[in-house]
Amino acid sequence: MIDAEGFRANVGIVICNNQGQVFWARRFGQHSWQFPQGGVDEGETPEQTMYRELHEEVGLKPEDVEIVASSKHWLRYKLPKRLIRRDSSPVCIGQKQKWFLLKLRCKDEDVDLLHTHHPEFDDWRWVSYWYPVRQVVSFKRDVYRRVMKEFAPFAMPFNRKEPQAKETANWRHRR
Repeated sequence: MIDAEGFRANVGIVICNNQGQVFWARRFGQHSWQFPQGGVDEGETPEQTMYRELHEEVGLKPEDVEIVASSKHWLRYKLPKRLIRRDSSPVCIGQKQKWFLLKLRCKDEDVDLLHTHHPEFDDWRWVSYWYPVRQVVSFKRDVYRRVMKEFAPFAMPFNRKEPQAKETANWRHRR
């Protein structure tokens, strides 16, 4: 669903573990990492979309997570001009996203990125809470910063204030 301004409705998902780390996934066949996200289908609520995308991209079911918070507003980012498909109708110039903070209630081993015929991700890791803000592709950074600041009070006591110095990942590698 693309609105009159050219923004596609989308949900973003931040999954947190008991140590306050967040789920960080590598896009299939690429070197870019991001949070799970996906477009809202006609007739779906953002929450329904979140559960559908959670299953499609991460292989988890509603009972595997707990919704801790959702963003108060839709957050928007514009795509770089080189990524805009001018030949499509309507033209999508960016995404408007409703975000969800989820707490993982199952085992790490329950994550299954390859359960679908068209996986979005081929690898994932637990990283420190603020790590994604600096590591995501540049055109998404402002949205990531805003959503992580909004969710920080809900993720406590697991996370800490946004670091001033460059933070490194606390890698816990999983496939």
